[in-house]
Amino acid sequence: MGSPLASQVSKLGKDLRKSSESQVSDYKKRFETAKEMYDKFLRNLIVEGFNPQRCYDFALKFFGSPKIEFVAIDGTEYAREIFDLVIFFGGAYACTGEINFLPDSFPKIIYNEKIIQEGYGISSCVPMYINEVPEVDQTFFQEKEDELALGKSLKDEEIIDNSQISNVIMHFAEYFLAYSIAKKSDNVKLILMDRTLSGDQAGLIGSVSKTGVKWEEWKKKCSLLGYKFKGVEITARMLDYARYRIYNKNLDLPPPRGDYLKYRILCLLEEKGKLSFDEIIEELKLQDRKERVRRILENLELNGFAESYNEVYEIADELKGSWDLLKELGCEIGKRIFEENNLRIEKDGKECWLTTLDLNFLTLFCFYALIEECWKRNIILIGLTKDTSAKDYKRHFIPICQNNKIISSDITQEALGLIPNTDRMFLQSVSLLNYDKVNLPWSLIEYDSSFKTMVPSEEGMDFVDGAIRNKISPEKFFLKSYIQLIKAETDPKLRSNVLAIDRLVYEEDLKPETIFSFKNRYGRFVEPVQVIIYKDKNVENKIQNMILEILSCMSESNIPELFGHNKPLFIADKIAKWHVSLVRNIIEAMEKWIMNNPELRDFIFYMTTFRFRRSEIERFRRGE
Repeated sequence: MGSPLASQVSKLGKDLRKSSESQVSDYKKRFETAKEMYDKFLRNLIVEGFNPQRCYDFALKFFGSPKIEFVAIDGTEYAREIFDLVIFFGGAYACTGEINFLPDSFPKIIYNEKIIQEGYGISSCVPMYINEVPEVDQTFFQEKEDELALGKSLKDEEIIDNSQISNVIMHFAEYFLAYSIAKKSDNVKLILMDRTLSGDQAGLIGSVSKTGVKWEEWKKKCSLLGYKFKGVEITARMLDYARYRIYNKNLDLPPPRGDYLKYRILCLLEEKGKLSFDEIIEELKLQDRKERVRRILENLELNGFAESYNEVYEIADELKGSWDLLKELGCEIGKRIFEENNLRIEKDGKECWLTTLDLNFLTLFCFYALIEECWKRNIILIGLTKDTSAKDYKRHFIPICQNNKIISSDITQEALGLIPNTDRMFLQSVSLLNYDKVNLPWSLIEYDSSFKTMVPSEEGMDFVDGAIRNKISPEKFFLKSYIQLIKAETDPKLRSNVLAIDRLVYEEDLKPETIFSFKNRYGRFVEPVQVIIYKDKNVENKIQNMILEILSCMSESNIPELFGHNKPLFIADKIAKWHVSLVRNIIEAMEKWIMNNPELRDFIFYMTTFRFRRSEIERFRRGE
């Protein structure tokens, strides 16, 4: 008679094989469906190759020179427990070089060979006691009945394993470094980041969200609130206003609709000074929503954001110049964190930790400041991600565009449900199964990143709803696409991975043939949502042509792990990993020094945690 344990293992093996065979069969069906998609509608939505002459001409016009500098930024993080301390490390590092655009051939890419000695890089290494971690990392708490309630068990191992402090420091480091470079270097005209830009903007907005008008959550979790900088106290209204303070009138940002209308009105009042109610309506072209604008103005005045006299409105004195002040604050605290390894500020006569909420605010401020510099200096800002589970192209973009006859296709929802689950795998399989038709490099047509938060509405063909609580992210802010760059010379089926790419929108993207308008019902009002779509490969897209040419020249096939990815980001990643390995060695050396310090010999046993002692004993037992 066999043992119950052996029977369980045998049954587990059979179940795993059965489920695996089912998955393989399912994927075969999905791939067969995907193959047909190219001829049915993707043929017109994939841009193949690029035009060097057109790229050269556009670079001259956009940058003012055929020679520019580029920077690629990647971050790294590390956390290590030492006795009763946790060491949190986060940093960002850059690969730099030059691009020389040529009229009749590929641009020439020159990499900085002294990147270790002369390159850009910032980092911070912050030690804190384990019991202080929840004080800094606000993800350990949740708001409940006006009291701070523990959201997670506070066992030491859970604190260490689940803390987001090093990740948040790294995130701040990446955007702080990018902003610092963009601000001080006149020649840098291309910034590459291993980030989803639109996803970061939405994620940061969510991470600094508030509860209620009185900002109860901020008061308990935000150390910046009440901090005095240059003699001015940082207030909740300043932080609230700055969450959406990305003002670009030509791109209509923030969009005058939904939750953003409040912030757009404040941006307008900050720019113009004093405006009457009718002037505000005229400036924002909101004749059909006068009642809503009046209600917003009343709330702004009631909550101290604006003031009025005889229906003439102006922004509150508290908010005048607050955005510039917060940008300076972000730079000042960034220097403190990355030059002094100091995560504390002095408030009300005593030192207090900056929390993860504070760092998310600072990251958002640096992100917006970076975007402002990119618009002002004509810097192309690109986010490039290797692995993505995004599904918005097949779930949101295609159905909405089909409903509104923007793309011609007879693909049914049932057929879309049969293709591979993620957009990346869908496009990758289409390219592989149609290798004789799809030429590399190629890029999907660019579309507004706000489609990630839009779904078809039941109200009618030209209506859309927000995917979650009817909220749609700002349009005309970022454009999204997918690219595939190289294939093996010996096997046309062996192709690099499809990469997700999103970039900043520029005025160059605003053309009659690229602007499409939908409707969204927000409460009792119907508001327009104007998005950018390059609806097929015949719509001229000079920025995309230039980006595809640059990225194609920054990819190599002779380095296996680089195959089809971006070489500057690959180098930046290697630099980051080299630095974190040095930090790891330093921390481990410090730990050994403490362990062998004769003055602490009697206390070492009690300084170490049970988990640490157990792992050390098990390691010695294994002979490692």
